[in-house]
Amino acid sequence: MVDVLVIGGGNAALCAALMAREAGASVLMLESAPREWRGGNSPHVRNLRCMHDAPQDVLVDAYPEEEFWQDLLKVTGGKTDERLARLVIRASSTCRDWMRSHGVRFQPSLSGALHTARTNAFFMGGGKALVNAYYRSAEALGVKVRYETPVDRIELQEGRFVAAHSGERRFAAKACVLAAGGFESNREWLREAWGRNERGEWPADNFLIRGSRFNRGVLLKHLIDSGADAIGDPTQAHMVAIDARAPLYDGGICTRIDCVSLGVVVNREAKRFYDEGEDFWPKRYAIWGRLVAQQPGQIAWSIIDAKAVGRFMPPVFPGTQADSLAELAHKLGLDEATFMHTLDRYNAACRPGHFDHTVLDDCATSGVAPAKTHWALPLTTPPFFGYALKPGVTFTYLGLKTDEHAAVHFNGVPSDNLFVAGEMMAGNVLGQGYTAGVGMSIGTAFGRIAGTSAARAALREGQHV
Repeated sequence: MVDVLVIGGGNAALCAALMAREAGASVLMLESAPREWRGGNSPHVRNLRCMHDAPQDVLVDAYPEEEFWQDLLKVTGGKTDERLARLVIRASSTCRDWMRSHGVRFQPSLSGALHTARTNAFFMGGGKALVNAYYRSAEALGVKVRYETPVDRIELQEGRFVAAHSGERRFAAKACVLAAGGFESNREWLREAWGRNERGEWPADNFLIRGSRFNRGVLLKHLIDSGADAIGDPTQAHMVAIDARAPLYDGGICTRIDCVSLGVVVNREAKRFYDEGEDFWPKRYAIWGRLVAQQPGQIAWSIIDAKAVGRFMPPVFPGTQADSLAELAHKLGLDEATFMHTLDRYNAACRPGHFDHTVLDDCATSGVAPAKTHWALPLTTPPFFGYALKPGVTFTYLGLKTDEHAAVHFNGVPSDNLFVAGEMMAGNVLGQGYTAGVGMSIGTAFGRIAGTSAARAALREGQHV
């Protein structure tokens, strides 16, 4: 019998497996995907949000605990467990040396990644390189990995883990870490959570999945049905407005459209519906998927003019281009009269100011709703561009309630040998909203905690045998 069983194959699972092995436990990982698709959503990540009180190698200036906490508090609207959130924040300041010891390398913030040089440490080679480094290190340490082994149920005895089942295969262990992701690629569950809207549409039918097709939430649903305490709203997710031409699965970071704050966004009725300049893009980009999901047909268009070009990370696919706004409306299939009315009102509402897309500038609108509170420049310089947007789900927030030891709870009582990390518990910290890199902060912190807790539980049990 193995000491620690880790279910999942992404960042949190790998951190748990490495920590458990370093603590002296024998470890087996069960990854549902084939080897070439291993890693869950982690191959698509780019960076880790890090607290630091002074400049540190790739991080400039300082990003103290209280500022990190206030950023998280703002995007979650207070829907977060402060104790666990601060645990994640503090852990983010001390994990990088450990990550380096397992082959992860860092690089300075990319020039097109606005406002993140101070807050986020970027991975050299991206998430794919991070995942590969962790797997190399795990295998060198003797962690066993089984691919194409989706776990469909857990054998429990009064809140204690006994064994995991993958079809007819049974895997017993002294302790277990659950890190198998959310349910973002389970269309039926998304439909059930979102239901129909007032227009009779099923919004979830138009969602694209930015990450892994293997994150179907089978184990999450099984645990909740088995009496594990759940936390979070099933409709809440890290949901980004992405290029409507993106693939259904695994489009990743390159499908994001980053020009929203430099122009305006209109829906299928050619009307604006939210403040495009509310805050810096890394803090607010993740609200736009949900906003688009609430629009007719779950589609919208980001409209910019030539003044914005070169000020944001260029999309993979070129936008629709036109020499006039009227021509752009025609090419996008939007009602020209309504579109021109919307743009004329916005342009007239822009007040003079000092434009600077690197700060919260004083370029705002006046007398138009919704207002645009920063970076409001009239769209008057051809050529004009339009990018079709759809909601792109990264990961869901419904998860298992946990504590500072990463234990799974049953009726408020923590299990002494079943632990959880990553997307399966992120809802404890993220009740809603998102800020760039915090998912990796949560997965890394709780993966390491869960691995340590599981090893301690397994080795304690071994002493009593």
